[in-house]
Amino acid sequence: MSIVEKIPCTIVTGFLGAGKTTLVRHLVENAGGRRLAIIVNEFGDIGFDGSFLAACGIEGCQDEDIVELANGCICCTVADDFVPALNKLLDRADPPEHILIETSGLALPKPLVQAFHWPAIRSRVTVDGVIAVIDGPAVAAGFFADDPAALAAQRADDASVDHDNPLEEVFEDQLLCADLLVMNKADLLDEAGKAKVRAEVERQLPRAVKMVESEHGRLDPRVILGLGAAAEDDLDARPSHHGEGEDHDHDDFDSVAIPVSSTASAEDLAARVARAAETKGVLRIKGFAEVTGKPMRLVVQGVGARIAHHYDRPWRASENRDGRLVVIGLKGFDQAAVASALAG
Repeated sequence: MSIVEKIPCTIVTGFLGAGKTTLVRHLVENAGGRRLAIIVNEFGDIGFDGSFLAACGIEGCQDEDIVELANGCICCTVADDFVPALNKLLDRADPPEHILIETSGLALPKPLVQAFHWPAIRSRVTVDGVIAVIDGPAVAAGFFADDPAALAAQRADDASVDHDNPLEEVFEDQLLCADLLVMNKADLLDEAGKAKVRAEVERQLPRAVKMVESEHGRLDPRVILGLGAAAEDDLDARPSHHGEGEDHDHDDFDSVAIPVSSTASAEDLAARVARAAETKGVLRIKGFAEVTGKPMRLVVQGVGARIAHHYDRPWRASENRDGRLVVIGLKGFDQAAVASALAG
């Protein structure tokens, strides 16, 4: 089978809350009749994004087109989860024309690209491109970077202090593997902020990678799909903090799912999420809940001080309306304090 006959796969990576799922959903909504399938993965076993995509009501997007891997980070479970999931899609009577793979916000993309060398799939698929979605305001605020001056001062006072920022390490690996960078939430930045993001990204990259801007993940699919990168054959140009065969450890992070009861208003829940997000070490809060008297499901997300919410779809008649918020943070964050804030 020649390369042109292989089914293209696009890997969408990016840190927590950058807007990966929103971008993927926009691509599906604007597929123009192309048969797309989605493999989505979240950190730990309490993923939310698969349910956000499933039963989305998008024409041509059926539940069987969405595969959720919830047994751990996709970059760590390639053999047990990813390859079998991919083969299942490829073996369908009507296989997809393009496969979108949304990684966990804490995943390193290079091990996933390396998996495309597996004999079981190498002749059938190719990595059309690796898309790194960047949370523009977070990068502009220095969320992923250590303060060099402060670090130097610490080292002067204590020789045992070392540079060990797990957030920056994951962020850098995602950038280093990318064929295209998407500066999302560009509408929340002025020109100076955008310039700061570009400078920070260029500082991390040893090669030129094109960057495009987006608002709410809205980009023409022609910009994302059809890059023809064959990334699996270009691994040497994609350096990583983790060498081939080296384990990727997520011990720096914790996650918890917290149930939430019906809320009086969207604003009430958003205020509680904002208070919870102030807890030291919390990186992201995302989930859904019922608003009393409303037929639609409320989706809420908090990244740092920014809280967003919207109604995504009607509750189904047979659906349990129990709300749930997934909280991801640095190892040892105060889960009890978060739960207390969310309880109101």
